[in-house]
Amino acid sequence: MHIGFIGLGNVGSKLAGSLIRNGFTVMVRDLDSNLVADFVKKGALKGETAQQVAEACDVIITCLPHPTISAAVVEGEEGLLLGLRPGKIWLEMSTTDEAEVKRLGEKVLATGAEAVDCPVSGGCHRADTGNISIFAGCPRPTFEKILPLLTTLGRRVLHTGELGSASILKVLTNYLATANLVTCAEALTVAKGAGMDLNTAYEAIKISSGTSFVHETESQVILNGSRDISFTMGLVLKDISLFQSIADRTNIPLEISPLLIEIFKDGIARYGESANSPEIIKRLEEKTDLDILAPGFPSVMIDDEPEEVGYEVIPKRI
Repeated sequence: MHIGFIGLGNVGSKLAGSLIRNGFTVMVRDLDSNLVADFVKKGALKGETAQQVAEACDVIITCLPHPTISAAVVEGEEGLLLGLRPGKIWLEMSTTDEAEVKRLGEKVLATGAEAVDCPVSGGCHRADTGNISIFAGCPRPTFEKILPLLTTLGRRVLHTGELGSASILKVLTNYLATANLVTCAEALTVAKGAGMDLNTAYEAIKISSGTSFVHETESQVILNGSRDISFTMGLVLKDISLFQSIADRTNIPLEISPLLIEIFKDGIARYGESANSPEIIKRLEEKTDLDILAPGFPSVMIDDEPEEVGYEVIPKRI
């Protein structure tokens, strides 16, 4: 199976690296020629255009920062659509809009190829080790075809239903992670303001009902001071806005979601779209003149779990 990989950013580079490490033939494409050159040194083939990648590969993966970029890659000049035909499969691993992935998917299906929305969750450090979680939205026969590939890229793989379903669940989980990031920032700031030792506060949260994946990762880089989780405020705002759009389309009145959007709009106005998302705590640090720092925490997260072959997660049924 020849794999095409378009988009070598923070997540994409880790996923493409897992494929190469596990012996797949991989053709890469990115606007950053230096990233492409680094992958060619690792054994990847160089794709000149998205069309060429689609023509040369059995499965074509896109992992891009915004739905508009995915649209340009799929249906633009020298785009994927021109190189697709029956027998090929497009995996959209970007975090994107359900309606948009369905729109592009229809065009892919019209070529005779198959389409999957296939976002990942769990952080760059787990993408780097092949231990990330993967959602896959597509008909079951398509899922069966790609499952061996997905269990190489990730540890836990969930078939979510038809095309578009994975994208809904991905932005839902990113919304929850964002809410947790903001509440962790508030909890740590209150702990400092109340005179608590922050190392002790971190452990108290970790061993309690208040713990979470976000606390056990992002709180660490907050306390280190690097605030480096390889995810930007601009991407957070995109994702939580996509979640709000789903709520709006389905007439679900939300209270916390609009507030999170305003918090991150303010963060971007202060620190820029490229600021690391945990830097949102600076809003509180500046208002309180407190530094939310503690010794002994890492500057970046590293996954210490050994790489293992993944497996399908089966939802519980009554």
